[in-house]
Amino acid sequence: MLLGRAINLDMIDADVIYYPNFFSTKDADTYFNSLLKNLHWQQDSIIIYGKTHLQPRLTAFYASNKNRYKYSNIVMTPNPFTGDLLKIKDTIESELKINFTSCLANLYRDGKDSNGWHADNEKELGENPVIASVSLGAERVFHFKHKFNKEQKRSLTLQHGSLLLMKGKTQAYWLHQIPKTKKDIEKRINLTFRIIA
Repeated sequence: MLLGRAINLDMIDADVIYYPNFFSTKDADTYFNSLLKNLHWQQDSIIIYGKTHLQPRLTAFYASNKNRYKYSNIVMTPNPFTGDLLKIKDTIESELKINFTSCLANLYRDGKDSNGWHADNEKELGENPVIASVSLGAERVFHFKHKFNKEQKRSLTLQHGSLLLMKGKTQAYWLHQIPKTKKDIEKRINLTFRIIA
């Protein structure tokens, strides 16, 4: 693990810190290959404007408790933390001094897989939720936009082995997304560690 320098994105109404090299390339490669093979990936259906669609990515949910996670009319029952996912969790907790209970993992298979504009503000996450987001695999562009001030926008490229920490009032004031792209992009795994008490 390198941890490296922390970049404060200096966004209004938000507390967002980016660690480009949280994990070394070697560790990130190892974790990516392990999680791609060993996590219990699934593809759920979501309802958008009354129509049912397959989610444009695969997901897996893990936790140190039995608390479910609900979003977009999907109810996810957790698997227990094991193996490399547990190692990643322990490393993040040790460095950030924050204890997480849960992890929603996303697998973006190519550039057509995406995650639309949203905030991680479900009631299970409590007020001012803390989200630690690890990126493994192909780089993807991550967009922010302010909910009320349309002039406030940010974007960054999430690197292999990086960590994006969102806390404070970020989820109350900002939306974020991983947009589709026509570029020929390889697989990416995103691990979003959360606190669901």
